Amino acid sequence: MFRSHNFSAGPSILPTEVLQKAQAELLDYKGTGSSIMELSHRGPEYIEVDAQATSRLKSLMGLGDDFEVLFLQGGASTQFMMVPYNFLAEGKTANYLNTGTWSKKAIKEAKIFGKVHVGFSSEEENFGRVPRNEEITHVEGAEYLHFTSNNTIFGTQYRNEPESNGVPLVCDASSDFLSREVDVKRYGMIYAGAQKNAGPAGVTIVIIRKDFLAKARTENVSTILSYPTHVGTMFNTPPVFGVYFFNLVLEWIEKQGGIKAVEKVNEAKAAQLYTEIDKDDFYRGTAEAASRSRMNVTFRLPSEDLEKKFVKEAAALHLDGLKGHRSVGGIRASIYNALPRESVDTLVSFMVDFRAKNG
Repeated sequence: MFRSHNFSAGPSILPTEVLQKAQAELLDYKGTGSSIMELSHRGPEYIEVDAQATSRLKSLMGLGDDFEVLFLQGGASTQFMMVPYNFLAEGKTANYLNTGTWSKKAIKEAKIFGKVHVGFSSEEENFGRVPRNEEITHVEGAEYLHFTSNNTIFGTQYRNEPESNGVPLVCDASSDFLSREVDVKRYGMIYAGAQKNAGPAGVTIVIIRKDFLAKARTENVSTILSYPTHVGTMFNTPPVFGVYFFNLVLEWIEKQGGIKAVEKVNEAKAAQLYTEIDKDDFYRGTAEAASRSRMNVTFRLPSEDLEKKFVKEAAALHLDGLKGHRSVGGIRASIYNALPRESVDTLVSFMVDFRAKNG
């Protein structure tokens, strides 16, 4: 079986054994003679899948009974709107940290519903870093502090949760979800589109602490856009296949030894790549060293012509998805959970050869 070295930023590589299990069950799920996609979302088969995914996620992340888990749709972009729709209103304020394209989109949506205090922005530095805690400014009475934990385009990532001045953290964790342990008690809410580390595009995982959820506004709100609507119910048909696949990915993470074990592998993959980048000036990382992402490694070469050549020659060796985001250019190697260490070995070997021939 041929599998490329897939460095795509998303939708991204999925664990091979998970794909194989889904393939084996695609036409006949557990002897039903039907695909899980063809069965009622209110039938026992899917209800079991939904319950397993919730239980596994809570166990892996250390979530207690004080958290609700929702499986929604619309990706992180819909959450940019739903968070302020539920927790902001005229006269209320939220604190947002602006560290990249997705943070800017979240800020734009929040301003529709209430006041936004931008407690930090690295836009003037081309989003090359995330803030140190002492750089974050706070506003009295903020409802929450929103941040994007990993920035796919600019290759930056928070090493730890930012200081929130006692207010709940709300995190867009789409591109580093389940890649490392987090201090869950600091969060009011974590949301993530699945298509990086959690499964195929189509399901959005939303984790909300119950005391934060209790603050969601309840008057003059759209039923479908209200978080309380989705707690303990299936208000509308869930993204059945996405949740099914997410459950298989969680099972795979359990087999790896849990999130901490996955984190150690991710640290090693990133360290290997950054070590090669830092050997000389031929490859140049774009993010401040202390803010470097362990999910999206971004770097430049001496010229755009060399970058085009790099991407072309890499693709010929089935090193795919290395072209940087269209808004910034350069090279981007996305090394999500499912990317095997062997793919990083192959990329580094190619980088060594390419430097020797073109440096």
